[in-house]
Amino acid sequence: MNVPASKLPLSVCVITKDEAANIRACLEALAIADDLVVVDSGSTDATVAIATACGARVVHQDFLGHVRQKQRAVELARHDWVFCVDADEVASPELVAAIARELMRPESERAVGYEVARHSVYAGKPIDHGGWWPEWRLRLFDRRRGAWGGQDPHDHVYVEGSTRRLLGELTHYNFRDLAHHVRKIDSYAAIVARRDLELGRRFALHKLVLRPPLRFLKMYVWRQGFRDGLRGFILAWMGAFSVFLKYAKTWEREQRPRDEPPR
Repeated sequence: MNVPASKLPLSVCVITKDEAANIRACLEALAIADDLVVVDSGSTDATVAIATACGARVVHQDFLGHVRQKQRAVELARHDWVFCVDADEVASPELVAAIARELMRPESERAVGYEVARHSVYAGKPIDHGGWWPEWRLRLFDRRRGAWGGQDPHDHVYVEGSTRRLLGELTHYNFRDLAHHVRKIDSYAAIVARRDLELGRRFALHKLVLRPPLRFLKMYVWRQGFRDGLRGFILAWMGAFSVFLKYAKTWEREQRPRDEPPR
């Protein structure tokens, strides 16, 4: 079945902050939807202008955290069926056709939610190993029976009912370069360290020492990251570094008086 000529009764939900380099490709790939919702948290580049030119409704919302921000976009949708996508992801034509097929079925024949395979690109090449492919993510769902949940920055969609998997893939351009990769690791590690401290999880030296090399071995050896060449080697070390930094930041926070703000 081909993609229908008319628009689908579907809301595409995206959150943005300075995504001018990505947002056009993201939205244009999903132009078959008749409702494009972009929740922007204060972009200083051309993100808002580009999204508007693509036909999106752009709503400003100060950043609430990954989970709450994505749920806010879902709440603003005009349709109950939503497809949530990150600004740095591009749906393949095969995936768009699969979405259309499901939405053209009677409601009684649909699942409540659908997972899609995400294929990440690193340094210009898709990564096929190391736990990076396929990354199944639940993105298409009936918001009457599903919502965003999890703990920042690791958000997930949870639904009450059956799920299926769709053909096609999301191509994920998540890191512009090594510097961007390091900044993301640092940002996520800070969020996790703060959350762990709030939950009373204490620093443990053995975790700082043992878990980073275990992450490297898991990605590079057990999940065959070595088959992606130098990219796989770099990604395994970056994975290990992200684990190290999370525990190091937990230790750092414990050294500060509770009333002293981070520098």
